Amino acid sequence: MPLSEEELRLLEQMERALSAEDPKFASALRGTALRRAQHRHAVIAGFVLAVGVALLMAGVISRMWIVGVVGFLVMLGSTSVLLTALRGAASVEEDEGSEPPPRSSFLDRASERWKQRRRGDDDL
Repeated sequence: MPLSEEELRLLEQMERALSAEDPKFASALRGTALRRAQHRHAVIAGFVLAVGVALLMAGVISRMWIVGVVGFLVMLGSTSVLLTALRGAASVEEDEGSEPPPRSSFLDRASERWKQRRRGDDDL
């Protein structure tokens, strides 16, 4: 049964109040639902990947190349969805933790070391 307009308005007010009072807790709650959805997508993609492998093998065994090609395409698509879901779940977990340190590339670190050597800072 859908919520009435007044119930929706009250729910939105409660969400805003929770976010204002305890933003970290509100963020954790939102992350839990997102993580659950990402997990569900990963499980479904894993199942479809297994179906794609079965189709590929059936195509190879029966020498029907079109079935093998369809199996391969199913595997390719489900792997893409699976990797996207796993990356999304990892980013949700990173967002819930403390602020990660900024990443610097190898060239940035090497350039900074070179500048320190030029200035005479040898305690690297």
